[in-house]
Amino acid sequence: MRCSSRWASTNLSSDFNTFKRFSITALVILVLLVTIVPVSAANENKKIGVNVVLNTEITDTILADIGAYGKVRDVVYEIDALTMLIKAGELASIQALPYVAAANPDAERHGAPVDTVAATDFTGGLGTWNLGVVNVTDPGFDNRQVAYDGEGVYVAVLDTGLVDAWRQYFPQERIAVEYAKSFGGGGGDMGNVSKQPNKWEHDQNSHGTHVTSTILGYSMRGTPINGVAPMAMVIPVKVLNQNGSGWSSVVARGITYVADLKAGPLADYPVVINMSLGGSVLDAVEKAAIDYAIDMGVIIVASAGNRGTAGMGYPGAYEPVISVAASGWTGEWLAGYWWYGLDDPDPNIPDFYYIVGFSGRELAGQDLDVSAPGSWIVGPYQVNSGQISYYYLGGTSMASPHVAGIVALMAEKYPALTAAEAESILESTALDLGTGCRFVYQPSGAVTEICWGADATGAGLATADAALAATP
Repeated sequence: MRCSSRWASTNLSSDFNTFKRFSITALVILVLLVTIVPVSAANENKKIGVNVVLNTEITDTILADIGAYGKVRDVVYEIDALTMLIKAGELASIQALPYVAAANPDAERHGAPVDTVAATDFTGGLGTWNLGVVNVTDPGFDNRQVAYDGEGVYVAVLDTGLVDAWRQYFPQERIAVEYAKSFGGGGGDMGNVSKQPNKWEHDQNSHGTHVTSTILGYSMRGTPINGVAPMAMVIPVKVLNQNGSGWSSVVARGITYVADLKAGPLADYPVVINMSLGGSVLDAVEKAAIDYAIDMGVIIVASAGNRGTAGMGYPGAYEPVISVAASGWTGEWLAGYWWYGLDDPDPNIPDFYYIVGFSGRELAGQDLDVSAPGSWIVGPYQVNSGQISYYYLGGTSMASPHVAGIVALMAEKYPALTAAEAESILESTALDLGTGCRFVYQPSGAVTEICWGADATGAGLATADAALAATP
């Protein structure tokens, strides 16, 4: 699995009040990939990690029987699933066992604390154009446009974790450190999934930190920047490694962990999961974990992936998940202006918005729900460990936390909100972008025409005020 984002451009000035210009210094497109180990005569003896879902409860008898085909490495009793290390040639035999519902090779998935932030929340922080697009803020300070801020809601960010310097960006009161967790291993370690104490706050990738900043807001060298749900509690759950990639078995463990929290200590609180990650196939154990989490009352939001016309990524494309495409505003790079000063136009006028070319299109059997800003979103992102810095990132990874934040606002208003209700409300209130083309300003000042079809938008652009108005 890879993170569903595009690493981008400019490191922001430390002189926040006077810096008015930018330059793009780097661009790396993180493409959703999935590696499935082929089974052939040439490699049937090769050891691979596989994920197995049973059609019955796990028993010692079943574990002993299936153990004859390889080594059982991890057992997830909540979803009747297990991981194994086997010879590739044994996969078909395992799939044919009467108690096996599905078995597949583990699918690849890509997407020391310092001083604390002085402010305890960023509800009065500076607005940005992307928050304006979803009608959460207007430009300037003390500018929230909705009556909710996510208080009392937990948002689990299944990602790379947080960087060592996370307390320089986020109020420590908003990070639920008591529930933060790290899982590692998976297919790369031939089926073994392990817990890694405290590794969640020693990330070297920064992807999870940037994603979290859209939900909570962040400190830009002391200046508070608003977030979609700045008073929510974020649970960092590291399921991707320091390179921003990982395995579906590890993601499934993270989902199950959050579902167990919802069934246990967080039973009285709404719980949302954001997954800005994906791969090209839906893994059986990952699917079982999603179904289990939704049954427990968790609402899951995920990125649509960055594969463009090649299709959406999973788990976002799985129907019960609220999937998010990446949209942009045609004036987001207007020459002479800056990202925090741009006054986006009325979000009820679709002609100002477009779907980004890399955003995953909906293929047959896939489900795309809504879109949100995902074109060059500013946030904390460190390319050098321990060095405070801020970068633009573009990707559906950046779009997904906008919607996860909106869902947190909806759940604050109506704590009994279900996943199906949240998806229905978001779709019924989204701004229809239709199909078409837009002329979009580029950083250089040039204008480029960008076009898309009906497979790119889902129901349209999600907005917080409309979704809240329709929430009971």
